[in-house]
Amino acid sequence: MTPLRRRLVVASTGAALAAVRARTIRAVAPELRSPVLWPPVTTSGPISLRISRLVNNVASTRVGDGIELSRHDVAGGRDLYLYTPAEPNGGALLWIHGGGTISGRPEVDHDLCSSLACDQGIVVASIRYRLAPEHPFPAAHDDCFAALQWLHRSAATLGIDPTRIAVGGASAGGGLAAGIVQRAHDEGVPVAHQLLLYPMLDDRTTTRPSAHRGRLIWTPRSNEFGWSAYLGPGHATRDLPPYASPGRRADLTGLPPAWIGVGDLDLFHDEDLDYARRLQAAGATVDLRVEPGMYHAADYLKHKAPSMNTFRRSMFQAIGRTIGDIG
Repeated sequence: MTPLRRRLVVASTGAALAAVRARTIRAVAPELRSPVLWPPVTTSGPISLRISRLVNNVASTRVGDGIELSRHDVAGGRDLYLYTPAEPNGGALLWIHGGGTISGRPEVDHDLCSSLACDQGIVVASIRYRLAPEHPFPAAHDDCFAALQWLHRSAATLGIDPTRIAVGGASAGGGLAAGIVQRAHDEGVPVAHQLLLYPMLDDRTTTRPSAHRGRLIWTPRSNEFGWSAYLGPGHATRDLPPYASPGRRADLTGLPPAWIGVGDLDLFHDEDLDYARRLQAAGATVDLRVEPGMYHAADYLKHKAPSMNTFRRSMFQAIGRTIGDIG
């Protein structure tokens, strides 16, 4: 191939990719569009994982006014943040941060956790769990379950009603939350509510490509990398231990009420709606929120957008109806 021909091929390929990206962005709700979405950047290998972790290591949000922030050790040497409002009402939420099981840290959710605590009058705990691939399943699961047990053991000291403890999380944290709720049910540990923000529930999604979902932020390549780091190669075709992939659980009978929120452009859309449907069929009350034109984690990237304020308000109100002050 001549140099001229090579340049023409490169230019043609670049133009075609740009056209595809433009169509992807056009599907996004206008107020959720951002220049950050144009580069096809995703966490899908060791190098991009290192970059993601470097970004997360310096990322932190502000703790809201009127919230007392404290740090505590739980079993296994892990630590958690506790967000306590001025007048706690007895409810509590264990919150689990996102990051595909491979990155993330609780400091990124200072704003969200303190807002939940202040808005609903509840104590919020946010756990720092071990990350894959250095610590595959069940490390993160065990860390989060230990945090739930710690909340129950500390309920009297913290002024928490043990019958009003909820578990929630975002993305991979939502998947971990769903697994924690399943285990809590099996082991007789009370959980009043589950708050699942676009949860990463089913590793088999890696074998079910979608024509138009998952093109932004968390892509099929990210998903395969994250699940493989957490569960090992070939996970989708193997039997897995309980709680490793919560969406696989067949019997959802007896699980607590749930709020599940996801965008219609999110890779997790189908698995989340399937889990919501099966929870309802098993007798659980489910508040399902599907946001048009929303990609994965848009409420973090465009948190000031009116639709994202409404989306999060739905989540806050769900907690208020079960363990907090209705807001």
